[in-house]
Amino acid sequence: MAAEIPYRRDFTFEYGRLEPVAPGVRRIVARNPGPFTFRGTGTYVIGEGEVAVIDPGPELDDHIAALLASLADEQVTHILVTHTHRDHSPAAKALKAATGAPSYGFGPHAGGQRGAPGSPGTEEGGDWDFVPDVVVRDGESIAGKGWVFEAVHTPGHTSNHLCFALADAGILFSGDHVMGWSTSVIAPPDGDMASYMASLDKLLARHDAVYWPTHGPAITEPQRHVRAFIAHRRERESGIVDCLRSGCETIPAIVERLYVGLDPALQHAAGRSVLAHLFDLIGRDIVAVDGPASLAARYRLRHGLPRG
Repeated sequence: MAAEIPYRRDFTFEYGRLEPVAPGVRRIVARNPGPFTFRGTGTYVIGEGEVAVIDPGPELDDHIAALLASLADEQVTHILVTHTHRDHSPAAKALKAATGAPSYGFGPHAGGQRGAPGSPGTEEGGDWDFVPDVVVRDGESIAGKGWVFEAVHTPGHTSNHLCFALADAGILFSGDHVMGWSTSVIAPPDGDMASYMASLDKLLARHDAVYWPTHGPAITEPQRHVRAFIAHRRERESGIVDCLRSGCETIPAIVERLYVGLDPALQHAAGRSVLAHLFDLIGRDIVAVDGPASLAARYRLRHGLPRG
């Protein structure tokens, strides 16, 4: 039986307008809709008067201008970045220049280890220019006027992904780690499936009442949602193993069999997701590969594995 994910896609907002979404929380959505961003990047503002901004967003002049205009009578004291993809962190530079506020994050993209152009070490969506002014580690607190965040390191989507918890409000700003409208893309080399699954387990041990992801609406039953994501990934893993058992040796063949009716624009992302699962399966001695693991490699089950 297929895992049922309780997707949440009803999303009402107005581009360029800073709107209240919860007590002490406002959001403005960038006009950058797409297959990986849903309706656009949601930039959050926490507090009043002296505020924190979470995920300032892409380097879009109209979004940055609208955000600054909306906060003209307030002081930005903190810029928090969940991770370094180009739809999340680039606007931090302009926001800092305009306000003087320091940025907070886990670290630079992929630990600063840039691969050669076109190599498996290159992550196309990475913001390689962002380096946080203040490095934040798991469990550390970030305090401002009327609020305190706990940083929750959730690697998987990227190695430097952080969620930010407002414990008093029961809110977790979940970035791209857990979204309501879609599953998260796990794309090697910086995306890592084993880390992602461990990070989902980590959230199950928490007691946050609601998640506010950077894309899409709030997740009001977070535990149910996280459990569904875990079940979905385990189901996908089983499907990949079945494909290998039936003679599919390449990632394109696996994608064709597993992702029936997939939008062609998402084919590459699906291949990267399968690759992430294969890296995990190789690490657990379930799958073997002829040569380095890559999108072009051939894969097989290790001998001696039980059938079914």
